[in-house]
Amino acid sequence: MPKKELLKKFAKLSVEIGANVQKNQVVWVSSSTDNNELARLVVEAAYEAGAKSVLVNWFDDYVTKSGYVHQSIETLQEIPEWLIGKYQQFIDDGGCIINISSPVPGLNADVDSKKLQANSIARSKAFKFYQNHMMGNKAQWTIIAAPNPVWAKRVFPELEEADAIEKLWDAILQASRVTEDNDPVQEWNDHNKRLLSHNKVLNDHQFKELHFTNRLGTDLHVELVPHHIWAGGGENSTSGVYFNPNIPTEENFTMPNKFGVNGKVVATKPLNYQGKLVEDFWFEFNDGKVVNYDAKKELGALKNLIEYDEGSSYLGEVALISYDSPINNSGILFYNTLFDENASCHLALGRAYPMNVQGGTEMSEEELIQAGSNQSMAHVDFMFGSSDMNIVGIKQDGTKVQIFEKGDFVI
Repeated sequence: MPKKELLKKFAKLSVEIGANVQKNQVVWVSSSTDNNELARLVVEAAYEAGAKSVLVNWFDDYVTKSGYVHQSIETLQEIPEWLIGKYQQFIDDGGCIINISSPVPGLNADVDSKKLQANSIARSKAFKFYQNHMMGNKAQWTIIAAPNPVWAKRVFPELEEADAIEKLWDAILQASRVTEDNDPVQEWNDHNKRLLSHNKVLNDHQFKELHFTNRLGTDLHVELVPHHIWAGGGENSTSGVYFNPNIPTEENFTMPNKFGVNGKVVATKPLNYQGKLVEDFWFEFNDGKVVNYDAKKELGALKNLIEYDEGSSYLGEVALISYDSPINNSGILFYNTLFDENASCHLALGRAYPMNVQGGTEMSEEELIQAGSNQSMAHVDFMFGSSDMNIVGIKQDGTKVQIFEKGDFVI
């Protein structure tokens, strides 16, 4: 475990830069039972920032797995009204949320995929109102991470458990720009300025299409919606509060046209989906839709994702990250999308963020669909960046502009 002062810095960062907790605001903290010390520090930091009240939603992936194993599919599809009411109360209270991510890679490898899918779809339907609220930036939210023994050993299998946990803590804090001798809040303010400068360059071009190629077999054309907005780093809630959804983050991302994606993309990192680790996979798209795919490991989990709903076989996000990035340069495969997506260009199957098109956060679902936005109950990122990634932007008049060369921004 890192020194308490470092964890306090991390907790303060999640409150002030992550969720940007406002005076007299209700705060939810979501945390694994493995990470109670960090959760307590986040609670304390939230109160110090002026929170009205702080509620901790504890979770335990092993308890959740027991439910998958022993409950019937019918029971797993039952979402109690009191739980739905709890999330509605969060919205009514104008709350913000701090998630402490601590995944257990592959935990559900031996669980019936039909049960996982049934429960996930039932929850997505029941909490669609909450997803609309959060993805529409109606509230501030942020995700940070903390280790658990299984995750640490997966990342550092050559180390003893205690050493693996310590090393993963070091990697998380380093990637999150938290060190003993720095001011992480100031460092993040500077980092956001750099990401915003990339956003401006990309927004000024208003590319019609992006063309991705590399030696692994990716040859993908991604059309962007008209009046798209590149975002990255901090974002503004609809009430005007600036916050950082992901700590860490290195991405600049925008909205693909739902029906404008064609070609093949080859993933470069594993995907931890529904507790199953999907490895060595690829997709082929035609007019936006996944028409062919394969994986060497956990193909069934990939099938569950593609068949989740109508929109889960279309893209909702395209994100650019230089191969020469702090997380990628660490040489660590985190088996966690929060980190791995920030080491590599990535795409997301499923719902698009309304903020990525002009006026999107004020649009109805029907208006977003007309704008070219994909709608889905899913939003799952997968990584496809590489050291030889080549990206060409094609403008409305057909002019071609080199965006990436050999994996890095050149624009």
